[in-house]
Amino acid sequence: MSALAKDPTLHLEAEFISAGARLVIGIDEVGRGAVAGPVAVGAHAVLAGTETFPEGLRDSKLLSEKRREALAPLVAEWGAGAVGYASAEEIDARGITAMLGEAARRALLILHGAGVAVEQAVVLLDGSHDWLSPALRSPLDVRVKVGADRACASVAAASVRAKVDRDTIMREAHLEHPFYCWESNKGYGSKAHYAGIAEHGLTELHRHTWIKRSVGGARVTDEVTR
Repeated sequence: MSALAKDPTLHLEAEFISAGARLVIGIDEVGRGAVAGPVAVGAHAVLAGTETFPEGLRDSKLLSEKRREALAPLVAEWGAGAVGYASAEEIDARGITAMLGEAARRALLILHGAGVAVEQAVVLLDGSHDWLSPALRSPLDVRVKVGADRACASVAAASVRAKVDRDTIMREAHLEHPFYCWESNKGYGSKAHYAGIAEHGLTELHRHTWIKRSVGGARVTDEVTR
């Protein structure tokens, strides 16, 4: 399947299971490029024998907020999953790549605690870089695939889990800090967000080092991105 395909399948998961994996855990991140709020990494386990997935499942970027919210409970019923987080403070201290790995490790620990055989899984990351393995205490069978968030149902499910959970966190944070329009921009660098920073300063949820870089020349848009 093309990396640009919009509709996921279980073809790659089935290949890994046929080759001996007991299960496949799809991994995807949300919030990498935000200037406020945590980064979230979703994980979703697909067991041997799984042949179907929720109708309409896609990478979260291809779904409206309403559709993501409707799919989230269906994804939860479909299989075991978890979302791990790394805070803005941690990202400032250790960098985004390290904290992506740590957030994914936290998600996998939740799965392990729920009885999922993580050590017997192929762990599938969207992209071309394995940012997970350096964060692990024990090695896992980590694979990477460009476009896995669109092509692989396990990764699409992970992206929906992470996006819906993180959006909920940012909507709740908006109630405490309404000046930054997090209810709509979810912590990304929109014009309204930066206007709030200019008038009210930074909060503990802002990635302070990122704000300095953004003010130094990054393009500000109103588009909510990953």
